[in-house]
Amino acid sequence: MTTIAKKKHRTPLSFNDKIFLFIVYAALILITFLCFYPLYYTVIASFSNAHDVYTGKVTFLPSRFTVKAYTAVFTNDSIWRGYANTIFYTVFGTVFNLFLTIPAAYALSKQRLYGRGLLTTLFLITMYFGGGMIPTYLLYKSYHLINTRWVLVVSGGLSVYNMVVSRTYFQNNIPETLCEAARIDGANELYIFWRLVIPLSTPILAVITLYYAVGHWGSYFNAMIYQTNQTLQPLQLVLRRILILNENAMEEALAADNSALIADAVEKQHLAVTMKFSLVFIASLPMLIAYPFIQRYFVKGIMIGSLKG
Repeated sequence: MTTIAKKKHRTPLSFNDKIFLFIVYAALILITFLCFYPLYYTVIASFSNAHDVYTGKVTFLPSRFTVKAYTAVFTNDSIWRGYANTIFYTVFGTVFNLFLTIPAAYALSKQRLYGRGLLTTLFLITMYFGGGMIPTYLLYKSYHLINTRWVLVVSGGLSVYNMVVSRTYFQNNIPETLCEAARIDGANELYIFWRLVIPLSTPILAVITLYYAVGHWGSYFNAMIYQTNQTLQPLQLVLRRILILNENAMEEALAADNSALIADAVEKQHLAVTMKFSLVFIASLPMLIAYPFIQRYFVKGIMIGSLKG
């Protein structure tokens, strides 16, 4: 009865309120569509006829449904090798990033750390000034890292932004009194960090892990500079090489003025377009699967870590 009475006495919306709500909902629907459509188009284009995709006939539904692009992907050994390389760089690179970032953030969150302000300033300077591409290349070369797997693992080992966000989280969400109580009980700093701080830092760890993992997963520039060995290149460079080879085949066929070669080159070029969409979908799938499981940590992790303090 109380609920019914409240519904009867609810103040009706005015005309201006209705207009406002209509505009808000329309804007939200439009933004949702703009965010969702690129991924949707990637999926339908990967299952469409290559010629129709190349000529722009695919808009909202697949055109002449086919799985040729996925067949070409699954039968290409270099693509699977690039996929495995990308997984390797993402896993080990993210672990290395966390190994550097989280302990540094925890140490800098302590007020009693000697030289804390100077160390923080030195870290911040690296956000605006760097050694440059050539000195960095020469540095990696001096350590014999060029054309090795580890060059993509150790490059960009620490993001200062992620470190600052993590430091702020530790300052505002890990009570110093808790650490002091552990010290009174005989715990050392390493024990406190590993057994006390880390279990209480799940939100920020999830956020920082996702940031680093996405960065490694989509990275291609460092691999293009530091790796010329094709067996070690990530998926992004494998896709780039396939597209370039198809374009070169088209130019060679046109130069030879052979109709059969031209037709074959055109088919390969069109197929490369749908392969690109299928590879984008396949490459994005792990992140799309992982994101919903850690999305709930974002508000508690990144918002607290970036806005407080």
